[in-house]
Amino acid sequence: MNNEEEQIKVSPEERQDRIKKLELIKKSGVIPYAAKFERTHSLLEARSAEVGTKVTAAGRIVLLRDMGKVTFIQLLDFSGRIQLIFKVDQIGQDVYKSFMKIIDVGDFIGVEGEIFVTQRGEISILVNKYTFLSKALLALPEKWHGLKDVETKYRKRYLDLISNDESKKLFQFRSDFIRSIREFYWKENFLEVETPTFLHQATGATATPYKTHNNALDIDLYLRISHELPLKELIVGGMEKIFELGKAFRNEGIDPSHLPEHTHLEHYCAYWNFEDNIKFSERMFDYIFETLHLDKKIEVENREKVKTVVDFTTPWKRVDFIKMLETDTGIEIMKYTEAPELLKDIKKKSIQFDDMDNMSLAGLVDNLYKKVSRPKIVGPVVLFNYPKYLQPLARVSDSDNNIVDQFQVVVNGWEIVKAYSELVDPIDQKERFDLQKTAKDNKEGEVMEGDDEFIEALEHGAPPISGWGMGIDRTIAILTGQDNLRDVVLFPLLRPKK
Repeated sequence: MNNEEEQIKVSPEERQDRIKKLELIKKSGVIPYAAKFERTHSLLEARSAEVGTKVTAAGRIVLLRDMGKVTFIQLLDFSGRIQLIFKVDQIGQDVYKSFMKIIDVGDFIGVEGEIFVTQRGEISILVNKYTFLSKALLALPEKWHGLKDVETKYRKRYLDLISNDESKKLFQFRSDFIRSIREFYWKENFLEVETPTFLHQATGATATPYKTHNNALDIDLYLRISHELPLKELIVGGMEKIFELGKAFRNEGIDPSHLPEHTHLEHYCAYWNFEDNIKFSERMFDYIFETLHLDKKIEVENREKVKTVVDFTTPWKRVDFIKMLETDTGIEIMKYTEAPELLKDIKKKSIQFDDMDNMSLAGLVDNLYKKVSRPKIVGPVVLFNYPKYLQPLARVSDSDNNIVDQFQVVVNGWEIVKAYSELVDPIDQKERFDLQKTAKDNKEGEVMEGDDEFIEALEHGAPPISGWGMGIDRTIAILTGQDNLRDVVLFPLLRPKK
């Protein structure tokens, strides 16, 4: 058992004492778990009110000091906290005594009173009347500067939110961030849509899916790893500017920048190309920073725990992907047509990564980038000019048949945005899916599954399309200076305790 769990563990005797108080509340005719309570002020609003203002407020008791005939209480709600002053001569001796017999730290109460400033200058509520709202049977953490054990924070996020103001601010920011994104899309005349979480094929990205079974239809299904193909089918159907915000699921490794369940944002626009989406990305971030009043220069830690500054001022720097790899590795990737040749030269450079002996040409190039170049990028950087074999769903460039019209936004070694001009040629798309199947048959680890229903949709005709995706968790982590996605997710997946 870790130290933090020892701090919040309640002895059987203490819990039993609280249950006795619960019974005492019931015997006194008070409902121990109230249905509701009408408030006139949040605690933040109460703190901002003028002295003498009458307020009705509610919250959780997080600190209690009994001084005999006066009790000082710290009350907490989501907006903040305030001191309550209970005086015998203010609420009556009998009420005061009964209150002290039943109350514990962690309980919820409602109070009526007026704003008062103590001799020490602390804004308080001088209580005239209280209402018992809810009994806590377990104690709260003793240290009110926040939980220190990381695993306890993730497992018991509710305790983290109670005891850590920074955590509350972070998740308030997450909510504000998502709201500002939706507002931007509405301003740009996009429709929000919803597509299936269960799919017949796990496609739209290269990732290992979660597989399940539907009993009613007696079929196997996959949790989506991407929103992409159903959204493009909606463009085929005549929708022109659409976005979807939702969960995607990938059954792969967990590390600071990867979670098996993550919040994903995608949009698709008819008649756009990837250049339009680069400009759109910059406008979106300008809007978010302006709306949320953020400084465009944000301090972050890189993988070596060295602090650096990311400057989101637009326009962002553009970097040629192929030239970057050549500069960083000395390898001209476009001269290779077969994996064994490239593998040989990568080994000559003493560059190693897992399972490299079994990778296709695309796998080798992608992992070479992830191993050598991506960790060094501070950004934001717009990477563009990608080999065709790296993206089976992207449109080939009109100027070079070996290049696709794709870009990624990379910040502090994390890819936060990926977008491209979409491939809408059904014959070309079918051929690329077939190449992916061949790679899978040759034991390639990361390949994209094909989807015949999607090919059929394209055969009905599709306009020019550009699609775009953002990892919400990663972006929020960078904007709030976090180095682990678990810190910006309320309930990250953990192994269950025995």
